[in-house]
Amino acid sequence: MGEPLILVGRVSGAFGVRGEVRITTFTADPLALATYRDLKRQDGQPALTILSARLAKGGIIVRTKEVETREQAEALRGLKLHIPRDILPEPEEDEFYVTDLIGLAVETLAGEPLGRVKDVRDFGAGDLLEIQPPEGASWYLPFTRESVPEVRIAEGKVLAVPPREAEEAEDAD
Repeated sequence: MGEPLILVGRVSGAFGVRGEVRITTFTADPLALATYRDLKRQDGQPALTILSARLAKGGIIVRTKEVETREQAEALRGLKLHIPRDILPEPEEDEFYVTDLIGLAVETLAGEPLGRVKDVRDFGAGDLLEIQPPEGASWYLPFTRESVPEVRIAEGKVLAVPPREAEEAEDAD
């Protein structure tokens, strides 16, 4: 399949008339995209090579090697931009890249399988793991220490306390 890629931004259109590209960034530091420089498409093919960047509302404005006109920049609208996972620093303790969590097995503390991490979402009240069980509809689990006491990336699993067990523990207190 190739190297794992992480989504870091999306082209939101042209800026001005000289071929600058507006990018919505998904990084803590929007200008980090300029340091990554060579951005890729989802399939790993080259997308944009950033020559210069500056902050703008909602992201950054960049000059690229590939784009010279406003029309070329507009044609890229919606293009998702990725970087190889291995160029990112290792996360701090108790921090994770979403791409490292997706696909991990989810088990109870007793080792009973619950499913796999399908996605990580945040609807405004904190991160939620979307769990896809072997059968049936997916469900959400708060990504908190109470609900997810351990994440074992190297072992490929997440230890979780399902909502019904958490409620029972609270009722016992």
